[in-house]
Amino acid sequence: MGMAAGMAADMAFGDPRRGHPVAVFGAAAAAAERRLYRDSRPSGAVFAAAGVVAAVVAGGLAGRAGTPGVAAVTFSAVGGTTLCRVGGRIADALDAGDLDGARAMLPSLVGRDPSLLDEAGICRAAVESIAENTSDATVAPLLWGAAAGASGLAGYRAVNTLDAMIGYRSPRYLRFGWGAARLDDAANLIPARVTAALAGVLSGHPIRAARAVHRDAGRHPSPNAGVVEAAFAGALGISLGGRTVYPHGVEDRPVLGEGRVPQAADLRAAVRLSRRVQVASAVLAVVVRAGVSGRSGGPAARRPRRRGWSRRPRR
Repeated sequence: MGMAAGMAADMAFGDPRRGHPVAVFGAAAAAAERRLYRDSRPSGAVFAAAGVVAAVVAGGLAGRAGTPGVAAVTFSAVGGTTLCRVGGRIADALDAGDLDGARAMLPSLVGRDPSLLDEAGICRAAVESIAENTSDATVAPLLWGAAAGASGLAGYRAVNTLDAMIGYRSPRYLRFGWGAARLDDAANLIPARVTAALAGVLSGHPIRAARAVHRDAGRHPSPNAGVVEAAFAGALGISLGGRTVYPHGVEDRPVLGEGRVPQAADLRAAVRLSRRVQVASAVLAVVVRAGVSGRSGGPAARRPRRRGWSRRPRR
């Protein structure tokens, strides 16, 4: 019930503009990094592990409050609604011919330099982000919540946040961010593939999506982003990937899918597909969590029998 309520709140309100718990965690992690940074893998791994453990403990404490606590953690951990709203606004700006406006909104989705992108590049960047973050911002936290409750929700969000902060291949984070990046890869291994499967089925083109994943995903530098981006590319009948400019350098990404270069209409289609995948994953997670709680002795299983009541039939 808490997970369902938290997901419903995200769908209704999106991310809060101020005081978001993830932003508070990120600020605390950034302050800690300034003091604890060392250019080594062990130091970075310890830093990432400490942040995740703190989040798991905080999530577990919130979960003890019952349904309201789990709802609050779920609302904090998921962020698919804001993702789709930004994608829709970028498409609106492009349809209106407002290229500068679209560029101004893009940094909230991706880390690449928007000043170097034309309309096709903006659409491609936005679709890739929506595909990857459908998994990262909704499917993955919900599946971790289904497996481990509020602790799983908060722990996963900490993993993903730390990866977004320090999991870069830049000179500063190449070694220090290695642990966070590998932890994020492991945490998203199953959710990314669930996202890809749901995208294929819910798009109505499961074979086309599966073919793109099988053919192209392995060439992507990320073991998980490549899967979901290829699935969305195949499902939408477009091509993604190519030369990508980041602040830390240029990466030549493999082409995913086989079709036209994405346009504003394809960005809107990606938003619609993302929403469907999010809803389906929420239903899946709630059903799985109900089953896990029932088998592990949840509230219903722990409810005491009434005194004097017996299952044996009367004679």
